[in-house]
Amino acid sequence: MAVEHGIWKIGETPKALTPIELSSELILEEQIVKDISILNNNWLLIGRQVYTDFGKYIDLLAIDANGSIIIIELKKHKTPRDVVAQAIDYASWIESLPSEKIVQIYESFVSQNLSSKTSLDEAFENKFGLKLDDEQINSSHQIVIVSAKLDASTERIINYLDDKAEVAINAVFFTVFQDGANQYLSRSWMIDPSETEENASNLGQKGQWNGEFYANFGVYENGRQWCDAIKYGFISAGGGHWYSKKLLALMPGDRVWINIPGKGYVGVAEVLKQAVIADEFITDSMALDGKYPSSIEVGEDDAEYFVAVRWVHQVNENQAVTEAGFFGNQNTVVRPKASKWAHTINRLKKIWQLDF
Repeated sequence: MAVEHGIWKIGETPKALTPIELSSELILEEQIVKDISILNNNWLLIGRQVYTDFGKYIDLLAIDANGSIIIIELKKHKTPRDVVAQAIDYASWIESLPSEKIVQIYESFVSQNLSSKTSLDEAFENKFGLKLDDEQINSSHQIVIVSAKLDASTERIINYLDDKAEVAINAVFFTVFQDGANQYLSRSWMIDPSETEENASNLGQKGQWNGEFYANFGVYENGRQWCDAIKYGFISAGGGHWYSKKLLALMPGDRVWINIPGKGYVGVAEVLKQAVIADEFITDSMALDGKYPSSIEVGEDDAEYFVAVRWVHQVNENQAVTEAGFFGNQNTVVRPKASKWAHTINRLKKIWQLDF
């Protein structure tokens, strides 16, 4: 069932703001173009009104840190069947595009919509702090339906495709509220966006998940430090619920292989406890080199979350292992199904002389 939104203005008595109809969903498109974080702060907008080879226009295109291409289609006045069918049709075209075509789409978007003429490589690194890997561009894709209202028919179709047909599809709808001369947008996702992102990264990958997890441990100056993780037995993530909540996938007894982005693999561990917030993990006796924000400092969503682990094997940051052909992903925690994953584990076992 579609979610109903309400906003109340706080005063002597709560005052409900009035939901209003948008005159055109083009207004939504304009707002998204001006600030893609309205949809997702972890996306980079790369195209608008992208002309396809079969004479149709994709409303918006974005890319995430994994190189996944996001097809963003506004429902407008189309029927649920038409908008979903059209978006899937667009996905079939996107899937076969080479990386150079994606670059051309971005260059066209920049020339028409942005004053700063950066290349896709530069924009990607500025946004995500990562080098754009040519092999990762368009390695997967996602579909997002944007609507001023989410009707039950659209919801049923998307749920079926996501659950039964394994299509990485989601929907987001907005409610607009009026408060005097001011208007406010309220957003709601139909499916947790991180689930769609993970589905996209696993689609098309042959083989079964072997039960072992991949995790990223981002190291930052004046922030998270690998030496702390070694000393106190943990992996962690924070800076937004989008990142930290993926730690919740790890359960006691799970095996997880840890990678430091830009450096390489630094360890393998067994999970001891489920993720907890910094306030519950950090004690006064810990002499930490890094900084790990608590909920008192930044709120629960942006706080650091910790998973206690027992190190099976770990190396210092300057001994990180990386090779061509190793599995990589920018998500905090992943259940890999790619053939690269088995190769990566086998190589690490050999390099680190592990016999399990």
